[in-house]
Amino acid sequence: MPPPRKTPPSKAPPAARSPSPVPSTTPPPPAVERVLDAVAPGELSAAARVGLRERAAQPSYLKMAFANPYNLSLLAGGLAASAITLNPIPAVVSVGLEALWLLHGPDSRLLRRLLWNPRIEAAQKAREASARQARVLALGAEARDRVEALAGRREEIGRLAGQNPSFTGELLRSELVKADHLVDAFIDLSITCARYEAYVDSIDDRDLQQEADRYAAAVRAGPPDDPRTVLSQKNLAIVQKRQERRTEIRRSLGVARGQLDLIENSFQLIADQIVTMQSPHELAGQLDELLGGVEAIRETARDTEALLGDRDL
Repeated sequence: MPPPRKTPPSKAPPAARSPSPVPSTTPPPPAVERVLDAVAPGELSAAARVGLRERAAQPSYLKMAFANPYNLSLLAGGLAASAITLNPIPAVVSVGLEALWLLHGPDSRLLRRLLWNPRIEAAQKAREASARQARVLALGAEARDRVEALAGRREEIGRLAGQNPSFTGELLRSELVKADHLVDAFIDLSITCARYEAYVDSIDDRDLQQEADRYAAAVRAGPPDDPRTVLSQKNLAIVQKRQERRTEIRRSLGVARGQLDLIENSFQLIADQIVTMQSPHELAGQLDELLGGVEAIRETARDTEALLGDRDL
């Protein structure tokens, strides 16, 4: 008879850990964002970064011209007719017309304005709205209300700008794109603030200070060459580092909150002034200044994220 199997001793449940910061729900950045993140701070201005993002987002009209259903139908029909009749002429004609179409069609301003640009804008707005909604769902109720109010203010700015005869269509469109970037930046900053707040709230200042005082007392009371004293010194250094890190994250949180307020107040001011603006450059100056502040916050946030990355220290 085989010996009875021993039941392994039950493990005690792990000690409860303090809640960690809210994980980021934003999707991985595209290639252009990874390139911009790799650039050293200060090498590119905020306007240059926005320009690179806009250029990377530009569609391929050549691809759209080729993938047009009518174009594919005509090309496939010509090749099929050539195969059925065993006559190469339809295939040669179809390929020649296709080459002419791809050479001149993508550069047609009329086709861009009437056919492709509306589709591009509709698809882009749908993607942006979907991505924005996914990020907004990660926020609390109060933050979501602020985002919705800011998005409504952005729509109001666009409507009022359209009523100002000093704004031409192309200039107005380029400036409103910057306003859209600011709305997205507002969402990103709100998510960042939620992460910082969760981290700060997960640590009790009094507990940290009590630990620091306990290890400091042990260092003062013990002989310098005692191993227990050496360990107390190391623990004290770690606790002090945690205190410094928490202070830095709290400072970053205050800066991010201030930038959120600045974006909201600036949008309100722009909505009040845009009807009487004499030039789109007035609007551009205010938006560029806000974008510069957002880029500065993002650069600082990268350093803060590094602090959060080793929060289990």
